[in-house]
Amino acid sequence: MQTLSLSAALCRVTTSITWADSLKNGTARKILIIVFWLLLWQGASALVHNSILLAGPYESLLALCSLAVTSKFWLSILFTFLKITLGFVLGLITGILCACLSYRFKLFREFITPPISVIKSIPVASFVIIVIIWAGASSLATVISALVVFPMIYHNMLSGLEATGSSLIEMGRLFRFRFIDKARYIYFPQVLSHLHSAVLISSGMAFKSGIAAEVIGRPLQSIGNGLYLSKISLATADLFAWTFCAVILAYLFEKAVSLILKRLSAA
Repeated sequence: MQTLSLSAALCRVTTSITWADSLKNGTARKILIIVFWLLLWQGASALVHNSILLAGPYESLLALCSLAVTSKFWLSILFTFLKITLGFVLGLITGILCACLSYRFKLFREFITPPISVIKSIPVASFVIIVIIWAGASSLATVISALVVFPMIYHNMLSGLEATGSSLIEMGRLFRFRFIDKARYIYFPQVLSHLHSAVLISSGMAFKSGIAAEVIGRPLQSIGNGLYLSKISLATADLFAWTFCAVILAYLFEKAVSLILKRLSAA
């Protein structure tokens, strides 16, 4: 009996040490924080006692499970993800190309500065209406995401190019670097540090603006249309379920982009 008691005490001590280590590392602490907010959310829902005003996490989870068994749910997530990803890539490539041209040709920069200022100033809702009139709702998320990403990438790319030291550029001329060598060894390290934060921020903004545009345009098979239908049917639990999917998609996309940037930086 004494041996068993000693073993149980040692197990408790070991468990306490492991739990303390995990708290110190931050993993268990993050889990506890998430659990705290979920419990607070559930408690607030119980106090309100009205699922239309505030559905709790349990009701939202049930709504998510009921949506997940339908093919329309997964098609909506897939189509929204593909359209926003395409818009992000288009905005990224266009921003980089225009920044390179502005760095090389001052006249091009003077011509492109006014439209970029307009793009940054005009509300997303105005662009949504224009795109619906010109191209229809099917390409709405792609165009809006590209328009949101483009100015951010352009300004940060141009800042990185202009931050390149004149001594490095002169060294490239002195040693007669090829264009590809200049881009790889002189400009790329300077630009990458400026682009890193811009790409991460714009990736999240692309999903926010793209899904917001879908709510207005209501293209079929989209997360935005699911959010709109939840609103008109007063299904708050479904609204939270669709929102959760949008947050997870944006988070996974941002992590994937961050991983790609880290690989490029290491290379």
